[in-house]
Amino acid sequence: MEVKIGVQNVTRELTIDTTLDADGVEKAVAGALEEGGLLSLTDSKGRRVVVPGAKLAYVDISTSVSGQVGFRS
Repeated sequence: MEVKIGVQNVTRELTIDTTLDADGVEKAVAGALEEGGLLSLTDSKGRRVVVPGAKLAYVDISTSVSGQVGFRS
């Protein structure tokens, strides 16, 4: 899943391609918001992104599109 995370007072969004499904990402976000803790996601390459739950502006969850090459019709 491709996850885009908006952080308050930051102009760029964070983009991560995680192996979690949409429900797993949603549970992680809900947990960070309810407890006032941290949202921690790991991508398919082992990179970890940690964001304070209180600073989340938005989280966009979508299916990842693996590198398309050439013309699309």
